[in-house]
Amino acid sequence: VQLQASGGGLVQAGGSLRLSCTASGGIFSSYVMAWFRQGPGKEREFAAGISQAGGRSYYGDSVKGRFTISRDNAKHTVYLQMDSLKPGDTAVYYCAASWRISGGESTRLTSVYDFWGQGTQVTVSS
Repeated sequence: VQLQASGGGLVQAGGSLRLSCTASGGIFSSYVMAWFRQGPGKEREFAAGISQAGGRSYYGDSVKGRFTISRDNAKHTVYLQMDSLKPGDTAVYYCAASWRISGGESTRLTSVYDFWGQGTQVTVSS
């Protein structure tokens, strides 16, 4: 499975961006999908995850209420809508796919993901 992330860019604080991650190969609908992020000098952090059919979603505490994850299995694409962006959201955002889990708290762990995209830079200016 190859994952291609896009949609990053430079935005002012309070603005919005939508990231996309399109998968090729594999059976997209069988994967739990997630977005992680890694800011300058920081460890990779869980942002959001979504179950295979899209019925369950999970969020990191720092993005809850501002970010929304969704997926379109027909288009093999997962999205991350980011609203009310803050300078602290500045990071490289990575999408990831796992066939080993079905959701739940394990969605937050980097170790359960089998495939990673190349990352897309999001910069939020104050």
